[in-house]
Amino acid sequence: MKNNPCIICGGGMQPYIKKEKFVSNLKKVNTKDLLPIIYSCCDECGFLLSDTHAAMDEHAWVTLNNEFHHANENDERNELGFNQPPYLEQALMFELLASNGIIDDKHVLDYAAGYGTLSHLLEKYFQRKINNYDKYITTIQQNYLSNPSPKSWSVVINSAMFEHVLTRKDLDSVNDYVASEGALIIHTVVVEKVPKDPNWFYIDIPVHTAVHTNRSMSILMQQWGYQSSIYSPKSKSWALLKKPYAEIKPIVDKINGELQTPFLIAKEGFVDYWK
Repeated sequence: MKNNPCIICGGGMQPYIKKEKFVSNLKKVNTKDLLPIIYSCCDECGFLLSDTHAAMDEHAWVTLNNEFHHANENDERNELGFNQPPYLEQALMFELLASNGIIDDKHVLDYAAGYGTLSHLLEKYFQRKINNYDKYITTIQQNYLSNPSPKSWSVVINSAMFEHVLTRKDLDSVNDYVASEGALIIHTVVVEKVPKDPNWFYIDIPVHTAVHTNRSMSILMQQWGYQSSIYSPKSKSWALLKKPYAEIKPIVDKINGELQTPFLIAKEGFVDYWK
């Protein structure tokens, strides 16, 4: 029996992984009521989504996230052993794209910005100020917005949130802030095929509910109207662009020539770097 349609392509979702334990050290996070976790995979695009997390009520979901992220952002990080996003490399990628005119840096929003690490690095080391938004940050700090305007941002940055989604609305809510000619920069894990392994490191994190594939991301890009993309292996981030590949390729080639290393990889459609 097929589950609800895939939130990316509408294909059939089939039970794929049953996770009955966490291998990681999660003493600071209550996971006993979460297990077992059933993950379903799309027949068409390979997108993976947790049925168990999707059935949680909002209070339980928010509590789980708060417990995990508080531990991971504070002294318990080394104990938990989870890596943070490569923020400095992300800042450098942004600077390269902005200073070479690939993206417009006039109106930039870091959506789901967490504690604002990326904006801090951009301001301190590259003298660039961007705005932050995170609906779970209740105390509005400097450069944090409480209610950013949709469809008005030349660049929207989203780091490590695509693996936390439960519904299609969660994904669309990010892209809804991008202006008609704007760009979306995302950091997440994308694979060719999700390993059928309940102990795979990426789903051994209790707040990771979704895994994207090259196929599912390609479909998502098309649905949102992006033509080309740029990937940076150092920052593990993709820039999704409305500009055609022919326009950005010579600029990317010039940047890589200056750096004397393939720091950026450009492609028409989605850069399927991880195969």
